[in-house]
Amino acid sequence: MSQERLMKVLLAPHVSEKSLGLGDANKQFVFRIDRTATKQEVKDAVELMFDVKVNDVRTVNVKGKTKGQTGRNAGRRANWKKAYVSLQDGFDIDFMGAE
Repeated sequence: MSQERLMKVLLAPHVSEKSLGLGDANKQFVFRIDRTATKQEVKDAVELMFDVKVNDVRTVNVKGKTKGQTGRNAGRRANWKKAYVSLQDGFDIDFMGAE
């Protein structure tokens, strides 16, 4: 896997009440990822970008919601994929960059 591909795998951290609770309790972090990314690519990308050791990766395909109707056509949001990444003991990711 090229470094260029790994830099495109992680799209953004997914911030919600559930993901913040997982980060505090279980050292798990949730990322929005490319829909074609594999678990191994996610693991390599997180280790490359945050300089941590990954213990496990779980991925979920999230179906897009059907939103308000405009005329005859029902609007629909795009499907997307997220990854739950758990880190080994002694490692942590700080998104805020506070020192």
